[in-house]
Amino acid sequence: MFNFNKYPVILLFCFFLYETAGAQNYVPGKVNKKAVALYQQAGERVNDQNYISATGLLIQAVQIDKNYVDAYIALANVYYKLNSYNKSIESFEAAFAIDSIYTLQDKLMYSTVLASVGKFPQALEALTQVLNNKPPQNEKQLEAYRQRKKNYEFAVHYNNTFLKNRQYNFNPVNAGSPINTKESEYFPSLTIDKKELIFTRRLGSANEDFFSSHFNDTAWSMASPLKGEINTSYNEGALQISQDGKWLVFTGCHRPEGFGGCDLYIAYFQDGKWSAAKNMGHKINSDQWDSQPCLSPDKREIYFASSRPGGYGGIDIYVTRLNEKGFWTEPENLGPGVNTAGDEQCPFIHADNQTLYFTSNTWQGYGDDDLFFTKKDSAGNFTVPPVNLGYPINTIQKEGTLYITADGATAYYAGERPEGKGGMDIYSFELPDDVRPNKTLWITGKVHDKKTKEGIASTVELINLSTNQVINKVRTEADGEYLITLPAGNDYVFNVNKQGYLFFSDRFLVQGTIADSTYTKDIALQPIEANASIVLNNVFFDVNKFDLKPESYIELDKLIQFLNDNPTVTIEISGHTDNVGKPADNKLLSENRAKRVVAYLQYKFISPKRLSYAGYGETKPVADNSTEAGRAQNRRTEIRITSK
Repeated sequence: MFNFNKYPVILLFCFFLYETAGAQNYVPGKVNKKAVALYQQAGERVNDQNYISATGLLIQAVQIDKNYVDAYIALANVYYKLNSYNKSIESFEAAFAIDSIYTLQDKLMYSTVLASVGKFPQALEALTQVLNNKPPQNEKQLEAYRQRKKNYEFAVHYNNTFLKNRQYNFNPVNAGSPINTKESEYFPSLTIDKKELIFTRRLGSANEDFFSSHFNDTAWSMASPLKGEINTSYNEGALQISQDGKWLVFTGCHRPEGFGGCDLYIAYFQDGKWSAAKNMGHKINSDQWDSQPCLSPDKREIYFASSRPGGYGGIDIYVTRLNEKGFWTEPENLGPGVNTAGDEQCPFIHADNQTLYFTSNTWQGYGDDDLFFTKKDSAGNFTVPPVNLGYPINTIQKEGTLYITADGATAYYAGERPEGKGGMDIYSFELPDDVRPNKTLWITGKVHDKKTKEGIASTVELINLSTNQVINKVRTEADGEYLITLPAGNDYVFNVNKQGYLFFSDRFLVQGTIADSTYTKDIALQPIEANASIVLNNVFFDVNKFDLKPESYIELDKLIQFLNDNPTVTIEISGHTDNVGKPADNKLLSENRAKRVVAYLQYKFISPKRLSYAGYGETKPVADNSTEAGRAQNRRTEIRITSK
């Protein structure tokens, strides 16, 4: 900051400038003594961090002596400390107006204040003035200011190009007294329905526990500690709750069973309370710092930050995946498309399971840690380079974790602001349109046995019909219940698999549907037995033709997987039509379509002995042929178990 006792040094320096430059108006030795006394008292208040009192004293000092440059500079610095940036700028400029040479070095701090309110062109101009005329002599400090100049140059360019048409008002809203207290609250996380908010609260100077609040129609309930065994005498830190509210992953540090300084833990919501947390084991946790876990919406991936060796920089982002046997895999570094030689932290994968947000201090930004996002391409790889969220979400300060709601419109974060309740508070704000994730839909339902009606633990999979990309793949709970999210604007293939049952497949045609909509889809699985049958809803042909359309291969490959998993099963492929046209033509068309499906299965190495086909034409309708909807249902391809 500033030095209240710099008179001897300043005096010598000023005389030097006065003699050499001849353009100085300020002489510290001629300042009114009463003003000096107030200035020195203000210095004592600053040392005690009593900035408001110091402000009052400095205002009196400049009222007594309107040319008191050092008091104006001190006042500018105190205003900055109080986050009163505009008043800080006014005080700096009052000092510069009196003497531009004496105050040249103070333009370094002035540039920082200008950048704090988004005045990047002016900040760049002020910093350049100093670097060109009186750069710091310390090489490390000089390099820091050169880096700051690069940040300002980036800000000017980015704001004038990518953000020039952005119409956006950054207006964070405090979550209020039911959630925020005089203590610090941070790491907010919500269930997908936005009805429950889980967060960390620091209790006293050391302990951290998890609290939750529920939204009741119009307001949040008073937050209370999570029920169960999850809160302990140790710290419970960076967290995320699964979208269905049943899993919680978080960071625990310096625990007896830990592998490093901080490890990843997981807990489950059972019988109305949270289980004791379980360390996620040595395969995931290292002997270094592992923290900030984030669950994917399908609960099959955990993204986290780690300082383990072998990465690209100090802290990198990794992902571990839940395999088919229910075990978490060895963590995989997300690679140079995300990670750099610096630090990448605070990963958050949105409900669309496509958009990843994170912080970086190395990808080009406004300064310190900026927030970025990147999206998966059709191959599941994150696009390069990541996109900076821009000012005013990113500032010259250090940014942290975001949680973004399923509709992509609202972000939650923790920060210290003048209107806060104390310490860090939880806030929400509206995201600009250009940095939002994909809009999402979500589906809930239950997978059950068609005969017994009992729930079945199974795998539910959604595949983009046009790209063949797996968007979400979730395992249902033991009771068969599931929740799955998917990006809006596409049509999907909906698959459910369970050993011992016929697989289920259906189309989910939601292109053009309103985002943030909720659907319910209960699924009845048929046990594998003779004459059990299903419709292949995602096998497509052109009108009056029998060539398979490419989008049919998604479903047929699932049928191949089913046959490989059940090597003794034999099936009949049958084709069916509506009653439009001649019966003989319909029978031939349906037979050729069934034959073409069998040919594809044989091409994929399914034994011909396990396959038969039949064309039934219009003879076995399942709906009324007098309507288009009914005729569409009658145009179908089925499989029937002929033996198991």
